[in-house]
Amino acid sequence: MIEIVPAIDIIDGKCVRLSQGDYNAKKVYNEDPVDVAKMFEDAGIRRLHLVDLDGAKAKRIVNQTILEKITSNTSLIVDFGGGVQSNEDIEIAFNSGASMVTGGSIAVRNRDLFLSWIQKYGSGKIILGADCKDHKIAVSGWQESTSVDIIPFLGDYTKEGITKVVCTDISKDGMLQGPSLDLYKEILETYPDMYLIASGGVSCFQDILDLEAAGVPSVILGKAIYENRVTLRELAGVNL
Repeated sequence: MIEIVPAIDIIDGKCVRLSQGDYNAKKVYNEDPVDVAKMFEDAGIRRLHLVDLDGAKAKRIVNQTILEKITSNTSLIVDFGGGVQSNEDIEIAFNSGASMVTGGSIAVRNRDLFLSWIQKYGSGKIILGADCKDHKIAVSGWQESTSVDIIPFLGDYTKEGITKVVCTDISKDGMLQGPSLDLYKEILETYPDMYLIASGGVSCFQDILDLEAAGVPSVILGKAIYENRVTLRELAGVNL
């Protein structure tokens, strides 16, 4: 059964969603991310993807207090990303209660440092963030494009022990137009043992079933929940 991972994205301490990573296309859904996390937990959800969008832009963790509050007030297994750019940042994340940390920009900009985290914390606690548009990796909260192609990029890190990857097609994120099935199929055909966490574009429950049918083991979704396109009852049923 596919693993369901709701997302909470934070700007100015509030639960928000962007469209295609555009900070100017921000919509606030809740003033208190802790309340949202408790809502997920009450519905039977076990996992949470927490993104510090302020941190992604600032290139350092900004909203660790919210991470602490969520992990202190719920039993959710939280993976945290956004602004984790240094040894100090990753220590803050884990000390604030994160079970896993997702590294995206750092994996592109400072490969040696990211590899040292894999060795220190283990591949079970370090997730590779592979956000892309037109097959090219993007960094800094999707504000900067690179010339790095996603397929060899993933291959490079699987050789170094990475097993879990969050892949977001930026063109799909927040658009409620369906996920990038072709991209995910290509990735899994190339790396069949990868624990691929699909992110972006989910618009209805059928999209989740389509991802599962394609062999995708896990999916992150946000706006589909907040816009009531997918109900928490449906998601809880999947996670039972």
